[in-house]
Amino acid sequence: MRYQIRQKVFSFGDNYTIKGDNDEPCFIVKGKILSIGDKSSIQDLQGNELFYIEQKVFRLLPEYHIFENGNHVAMVKKEFTFFRPRFIIESQYGNYNIDGDLFGYNYQILKNGVEVVVINKRFFAFSDTYGVDIENGENQAFLLAMVIVIDQVIHDNKNNNN
Repeated sequence: MRYQIRQKVFSFGDNYTIKGDNDEPCFIVKGKILSIGDKSSIQDLQGNELFYIEQKVFRLLPEYHIFENGNHVAMVKKEFTFFRPRFIIESQYGNYNIDGDLFGYNYQILKNGVEVVVINKRFFAFSDTYGVDIENGENQAFLLAMVIVIDQVIHDNKNNNN
């Protein structure tokens, strides 16, 4: 399934809609404002929370936790490297690795060594737009949560030189 994540450059609270193949809304992302650390909720179109993302603060390197129905299902943590960003990903849904050009916004997520997500960034004047292709049969909302976390770590924390 192909998704389009379009984040407005000047949005209040990081709220946006994830759209599908035919530009139809599929998921809603709501960011919490006035909170310590990044906090987001991925919801279905009826407003039911599917996944909750929370940044752990006061860490040397960025660390995010993903919850489903209040249960911890994944941790994504940036590793210290000098050149190419790497992540530690612990998940109840499988073993994940990230490969590709994260700084160039083109990368893949591998599950147990098999490519399950391909991310490509497109540049527009007033929004950051990602094309996200997820293999059928995978947990679409969970993998979109992981893409959101990676974007937060790599691109929103530009002042963090780790």
